[in-house]
Parts: sequence; C-alpha cells; structure tokens
Amino acid sequence: MTKPSNTIFANGRKTMRTFTMAAAILGTTAMTAPAFAESHLPIVDEPLELTIHMHWARAQGYGPGGDTSKIYPVEEVAREKTNVHLIDKTSGRNTADNSEAMNLLLATGELPDIVGGANIRQPVNEYGPQGAFVALNDLVEEHAPNIKAWFEDHPDIWSAIQAYDGNVYYIPYLPDGKYARAWFVRQDWLDALGLEQPDNVEELYDVLVAFRDQDPNGNGQKDEIPFFARDWEELIRLVTLWDARSTGADVYHQFYLKDGQVAHPYAQEAYRDAIANLAKWYEEGLIDPEVFTRGSSARDYLLGENLGGMTHDWFASTSGYNVALADKVEGFNFIPFLPPKSAAGVRMEENRRIPMKPDGWAISYSNEHPVETIKYFDFWFSEEGALLANFGVEGKTWDMVDGQPIYKPEVLESGQPVNSQMYLEGAQVYRGYPQDYRYEWQWTRDSAREGIELYDTEDLLVEQFLGVSFNKEEQEVYDKYYPSIQTYMLERQQAWILGSGDIKADWDAYVETLNNMGLQEVLDVMNQAYARQYG
Repeated sequence: MTKPSNTIFANGRKTMRTFTMAAAILGTTAMTAPAFAESHLPIVDEPLELTIHMHWARAQGYGPGGDTSKIYPVEEVAREKTNVHLIDKTSGRNTADNSEAMNLLLATGELPDIVGGANIRQPVNEYGPQGAFVALNDLVEEHAPNIKAWFEDHPDIWSAIQAYDGNVYYIPYLPDGKYARAWFVRQDWLDALGLEQPDNVEELYDVLVAFRDQDPNGNGQKDEIPFFARDWEELIRLVTLWDARSTGADVYHQFYLKDGQVAHPYAQEAYRDAIANLAKWYEEGLIDPEVFTRGSSARDYLLGENLGGMTHDWFASTSGYNVALADKVEGFNFIPFLPPKSAAGVRMEENRRIPMKPDGWAISYSNEHPVETIKYFDFWFSEEGALLANFGVEGKTWDMVDGQPIYKPEVLESGQPVNSQMYLEGAQVYRGYPQDYRYEWQWTRDSAREGIELYDTEDLLVEQFLGVSFNKEEQEVYDKYYPSIQTYMLERQQAWILGSGDIKADWDAYVETLNNMGLQEVLDVMNQAYARQYG
C-alpha cells in the first residue's frame, strides 16, 4: 500500500402527485438536484454476482423486510442497468444488533464481496488497515467519477471517514437536509388556556405546569402529560435548556467539541445543574412518568388519546398527526415552535442531520472484482442510481414531472409512512449513496414546512462532532474503558432523574468514579486521534 498523500484521493489500494407539487419543489432552494458525472452502463457485459452482508435496523438481510428469498424492486432495476447482481450473504439474521451481526461475520473469517449496513464504520476502519477491507482511494480516483465529484465538493466528509492510516475503506450513507427534530406543542391547548408559545425556559416551565393543572383537553380529569418523548434520550436533550449538552452528533450520548477539544457532555458541571432541574420537573409531574418505558408508542398513544402536550421529534412524521387525528380529536393542532431560550439566553437546536453516517458499504479482501465493485458503488452516485436509491423504481412509485421526481398519489396517500414503503422497495437502504431531501419534502406537511422556515429565521444549529478513526492502540484504550464508563453514566443519569440520589450531592464522587474508570485515558486518545485526523 502506498502512503497517503495530501490530496483527497491519491493513495493506494490493497490487493405530483401534480404540477403543483413539482412547482413547490422547484421553488424551494434547498431542493435543487445534484450534478452528476456521465454514466457508463452496463458495468460488465456478462452478469456478475457479488455477495453482500447487509444488516440494518429495517432488515437483517438483503431482501424486502429481510426476506432474502425475494428481490427488492430496486435491486431488479439495478441488475438490469449494471449487470451486477447482489446475492445475500448476511450474518446474524437472528439478531437485530448490528454490532453483534458484524462480530459474527468477522468471526467466520470468510467475508462476502461487499460488507454493508448499519454502524460499519468502526470495524471497517479498524480492520481495513489490517487487510480485511480494500482501501478505496485509488479506486475512486480512477474508476468512480461520481463519488470523486461528490467528495471533492465535501472534502471535510472525506477527512471524517478516513481510517487512522489516511485511507478510506467505506462509502457512507450520506443524509441530506438540514433539520431533523423540532419542538412541537399543542397549539390548541395553548389557545384553550390563553397562553403564548414559550420563548424561554422559565416560560416553558409555566406552560408545562398549566398543561398539568388547567385541564387543556377539557375532560375534567388531571390526566394530561405535559412533556413526552418516544425516545427517552429526547428527555435528556432538555439539558440544553440549562446550557449543557447531551451529545455532539445525531447519535445519542456522543462526545462533543468544547473549545476545540473533544469532551464528554456527561462530565461537565453544566450537565450536573441541568439534570438537577430535569429531576425536579420529573418529580413535579411535568414529564411523562413512563418516559423511560413507554417507548416508540408514546407519540401514537398520547396524541391519539388527547393526553400529550409537547415533545421533541422529527419534523416530517410528527407533522402528520394533524391530518391523522383531525377527525378523532376536535381542533387538534400540533405544531413546531422555536426552541425556548436557555437559562443563559441561548436559543439552540442540538439535533441536526449529520452529513455522513457510520453506515454504508465496503469492499472486502476476498472480492476478486474490486474495479467492477467500485463502479457499481459509483452507479448509486449517478443521477439514475441516486434516483433509484432514493425514490424507488420510476413508473412504479414515482414519475418525473417537470424535471422533478414526484411520488405517485398511491404512495403519498396510502396511509403508510413513505419511508417504510421505500424500505420494502429497496430504496433508502443503508447502502453508500447520497440521500436526496426531495424524497422527504414531499410527505412533510405544511405545518412542518412552516416550522422549518421558522427555524431558518435564526442560527439554531450547533457544530457536530463527526467522530474519529482510532489506530490499534487507541482502539484498545477505548474498548478497555469506555463501554463500562458509558454504562455507568447512563445508570446514574436515569437514577438521578427518577429520584434515586441527588446529582449535586453526588457530583464529586461521580466525577472521581469516572476518572478511576479511565475517562481521562479515553479523552486523551480521542483528542490524539482528532488532532491527527483533522489537523
């Protein structure tokens, strides 16, 4: 393998529905279509079979719903266009744990041609330099013009996905769009109580108290749940109201950048004070008492039963309840509002779409066709490949209208989430490809679109920590200490909120325990890797 150079790619590889919908998309500056290089298809003259491990949240295997006896419609079209046929060889089909599936795969020592799916970054970047995966730099430079062009426009992402030896070993799933989650409030409840949307943390507290005490659902019972969340981690995100942090990325509990250094949010004094306040709110009944156990059904149940008042959740899917519950809950109006200002007067939105995921795909050492495989990867960055990866099969799930990919009415009006439909088509799968936000914008309700425009009126988003790639010694330090550290952090976090202990009284002992468990050693290797990777 040649040594990495200072250039992005130079180093070696190892062995409308209607016209109205189209016009709306065209009129939205964020929805512009990307530019693509010329496509050269088919990739091979005779059909080429490549085996693939594809394990992700929606499917444990490369087939609709994980059913590998069936072929995705998207895969069928990709075969027709490229003459490359992906054949499932996924390990860990009996587990939903991506890491466990990857460990099972690596333990076999016999990797399929392509290893893809969720959370592959760490193992690929760890074992790539050891020979398990092919370095992609030269392959991209010489045979993947679309991938090359994309990363030339996003050199920071290329740096972020590099392994510790300077090589790139996987092509990531690349989300599109700006905002992810937003604050939502029952505007009809505010109106019923004569209240304004809360502008700061003090006003937020008063609104939640009113939701608890003043019967905004009008049923004569004190059954309202002022704040709820499908993911209990969204409760922890409320620490931002007291100028703390809960994460540095769109993954929960992550390290973040503080004054140019990698730090952990759960070891900061601001976090101590914020958790103390959250424990107080929980004790006072302002937070769902079942927030840690209710799970993904919280939004459906609490909104459907007219019990939930406020949450922090995804723009597109949460906005859909105004339509879904219009006939069930009279006057139902659940809309986004600006994040309340913190105790220090800072208005921020911690959650945003990360520009690259730890998901995607890589070429294994056993692949005898690396050139054809990188050309296949490149297909998904071409115009026709990206449309296929995002929207499914043209003519089946969408049509091109005035140059814009527009979902068919039967997709938008089916009553099923569009993303769930796409997963079964083989679109929006965690292969390495550039997501196109136009796919989501079409099923984002007007109230959420207005919320996005509202969020755009202020500078709300915070810097993201894109992670680091460890060398062998750094990885060993991280693996030795951090898993048990995080477990301890989360155990204490939940205990404090539930009233078991007092974080302020326990703080010094907590910090001492973290240090005894090796937190400083972990931070040292994190910062060492960060300095090497980002310079």
